[in-house]
Amino acid sequence: QVQLQESGPGLVKPSQTLSLTCTVSGGSITTNYYFWSWIRQSPGKELEWMGAISYSGNTYYSPSLKSRTSISRDTSKNQFTLQLSSVTPKDTAVYYCARANRKVVTSKTPSDYWGQGTQVTVSS
Repeated sequence: QVQLQESGPGLVKPSQTLSLTCTVSGGSITTNYYFWSWIRQSPGKELEWMGAISYSGNTYYSPSLKSRTSISRDTSKNQFTLQLSSVTPKDTAVYYCARANRKVVTSKTPSDYWGQGTQVTVSS
């Protein structure tokens, strides 16, 4: 059973960089042919796909967030990370990491594995 767990600070100040880590157990992040995504949901809004890193290490980003987003991985720790720079209160959301067989994830399907999500609030 694949399990994902998000970790990171729950409060970030405006203009700072938000950093989150997803720790994966029960499966390797290098296993063909999965994509490892970051998705967020702000209050009252739909799920927003932010970006993904593939099993081979290629990265993909949402065009609307590309200039501020970086996704990387540490295969020795079986983790992948999200960095979102220059945050504003509009970046307040629940952030999820997920494994899927597709690059862009905007909804959950039975074949996906998702973390439980972590609340991040951007406030001074």
